[in-house]
Amino acid sequence: MVVLNDSFPMLAFAAVVLKWTLCAVTLCLLVGLALIATIFARAMPRRSGERRLAGLKQEVRIYHDKHGVPHIFSENVQDAARCLGYLHASERVFQMEIHRRAGQGRLSEIFGADFVDTDKIIRVLGLYQLAKTSFAALSPETQSTLSAYADGVNAFLSTHRSKLPFEMVWLRIRPEPWSPIDSVVWGKLMAWQMSRNYLAELNRAELTSEIGTVDAGPFYPDPVQGNIGSSVSGGAGGSRGQFDFSDKMGALLGLANGASNAWVVAGERTTSGRPLLANDPHLDVSSPVLWFLCRIVTPGGWVKGAGVPGVPMILLGQNESIAWGTTAAMSDVQDLFVETLDPADPTRYLAQSGSHAFDTHEETIRVRGRPDVKFTIRKSRHGPVLSDAVPRLAAVAGSDGVVALSFSGLGACDRTAEAFLKLNRARNWGEFKDSLRLYETPAQNMFYADVAGNIGAMSLGRVPVRKSEYGLHPAAGSTGDADWSGYIPFEQMPRAFNPDCGYIHNANGRPAWCGQDVFMGCDWEEPYRTQRLQQFFDNIGLHSLETSAEMQADILSLAAQDLLPILLRATPSSPLGRQALALLSKWDGTMHKDWPEPLIFTAWMQALRRTLIDDKAKVRLEYVGPCAASLLRKLILQHPKWCALGEETDLECRACLSRALEEAMALLSRRRGSDLTKWQWGDEHISTLSHVFYSRVPIFRSLSELGVGSGGDLYTLNSGGALQPHHDRPFERKHVPTFRALYDLADPDRSRFMIATGQSGHIFSRFYGNLTPLWNEGESITLAGDELALQRESATVMRFIP
Repeated sequence: MVVLNDSFPMLAFAAVVLKWTLCAVTLCLLVGLALIATIFARAMPRRSGERRLAGLKQEVRIYHDKHGVPHIFSENVQDAARCLGYLHASERVFQMEIHRRAGQGRLSEIFGADFVDTDKIIRVLGLYQLAKTSFAALSPETQSTLSAYADGVNAFLSTHRSKLPFEMVWLRIRPEPWSPIDSVVWGKLMAWQMSRNYLAELNRAELTSEIGTVDAGPFYPDPVQGNIGSSVSGGAGGSRGQFDFSDKMGALLGLANGASNAWVVAGERTTSGRPLLANDPHLDVSSPVLWFLCRIVTPGGWVKGAGVPGVPMILLGQNESIAWGTTAAMSDVQDLFVETLDPADPTRYLAQSGSHAFDTHEETIRVRGRPDVKFTIRKSRHGPVLSDAVPRLAAVAGSDGVVALSFSGLGACDRTAEAFLKLNRARNWGEFKDSLRLYETPAQNMFYADVAGNIGAMSLGRVPVRKSEYGLHPAAGSTGDADWSGYIPFEQMPRAFNPDCGYIHNANGRPAWCGQDVFMGCDWEEPYRTQRLQQFFDNIGLHSLETSAEMQADILSLAAQDLLPILLRATPSSPLGRQALALLSKWDGTMHKDWPEPLIFTAWMQALRRTLIDDKAKVRLEYVGPCAASLLRKLILQHPKWCALGEETDLECRACLSRALEEAMALLSRRRGSDLTKWQWGDEHISTLSHVFYSRVPIFRSLSELGVGSGGDLYTLNSGGALQPHHDRPFERKHVPTFRALYDLADPDRSRFMIATGQSGHIFSRFYGNLTPLWNEGESITLAGDELALQRESATVMRFIP
């Protein structure tokens, strides 16, 4: 006989409860997923149909081609700007919101306490107030265009309050109406992110304090000849852990560490007989990328190229008469001044003329989930007191001082936005120069070509004239000796026009057209990309779009060729080290993504930098870059104190090289296994295109990240690397050519364009990452065709009517 246990009814009951609980959980999960899917679907932009847009004078037709690029056909510029504002918001509203909040110093309101330091420095600089006064200084026409653009953004916001992207819903962001000031502040923010010379000054001051002026000498640039091997573009990166606000800002905006390649070739040196212009700006990349491709056609002409969501003009591009592109000029536009506090009244500071009162006001930062942060902002005659926002500067100032920042990007009547709007309509060299007369910041080299056959280039931006010194280190503010006496006049800024050689190029080195009598700065980029460009011009007879595309895709590292003879003097102690050395001895320096040699070389260089520079300097010198190739070569061959081959320290230096190699091999074997033949550069050198929100949400990370294995390094024309490598991803590729363009002045329809991601910021859009594979392989698209041609190519059409 079977005896039933009394617990059976209880177990049966528990099973029923578990069953219905699982059903309820599953139902809730399905409902949640359905809700999330609905939110994503509702936010997806429409690219066809008809919609009314208040303020339009006439109908505007917008064709989205197969790549998602809009071609705007409008009867006037104002209507085009209004529709462009609507388009930008529909595709990139979250990116635009982050950009304007960054410029306002209001990121803590949505991201919390981690961004208080970031907000504080922006408030200290006063970027948004400067944007307000700068907007007031613009011409009525420019103000009208910016206002029309803002109206278009607000038309989208007003009809999509309940259809915002999921990231904005999750963060509970309710966008305020867009203001023309929000467009102007973007330029101020760009200037700040790309002009950070003060960090190099601070780094040098710390180095000198640690090891003394004499020993620090090799790390100082020659004011006449230029750099010491800096590879941090657009300024310097601060020491890891100390300037995290800069890292956070750059990661959020996709706007940091500006570099670039550009060249322009005269018709006598091209296959078409007309000029061509090539440009590929390098920035820290995020997803979506900073750039937005667009073409605008009006009865007065057309313009096409790359703009930025948040502003209504093409920043890099071409119209029917001219083409233009830029590189970061690397000009020194920032200085630190140590202000001595008045012993009798520490609320004042000393100057030659006596005791001065700081200009002060109070600011309040709202912090999500935390109490508000209130603080006092001070400003001296030299500029805002930066040490109030960057505590590390207090060590430079001492107990009786503060540190102020002079920065040419803090102009209160900055008309750079107007300069770009005029540039979009320029038709010749004279109009090109006239438009750029209004340009203030950031410091750039602007390249030019026109259909008449002319080529040119000029350095731009407000570059200070110093009474003395070169602004290489923090100066005493009380003496006035290092004060600025003004800015280099526009007429005296270096430029070139139709040079006899038939070409002009720049890769962030000292401009070839820059005379010795004009001091622009001395922290130029390392010379390797410039040298590689010159090799191409020395060896190519006639240039074409194809040869320029090959140059942009070039992955030969002259830095590797320069350093290998030195590195190969090492004596490895392990079989893996000896195997690595044998491979490198046969390698030509090509940074191919499928090869192990680039990975071995880069790991070795990073280890050597830590051993030879960081450990001996006792200061983390971010401003010299992650590999510092030319600086390492200089230290090894010219300075016995550091490591001089051929000197008495030869054996010690060889041992240093060998230790660095073994350290690199240990790292790589941990990461890639012990079989060196299976190592590939592209497995570690990954172009990491991370979304600022979704990459932090595990369930969406794989859907939003657009990482691809890549070739090249920071020293190749197809540039790429990490200026401040993450310890978990030491070889990732974050600093890349985010936009590439090849402009044909013989046939503008053949001009080529490419951005690193896609046009859309919506991660489930087919235009979110559709261009990434093409970009990674060096391919391109064209932006051309009348309305009938676009219709034949099955472009979708959207009509905006008054």
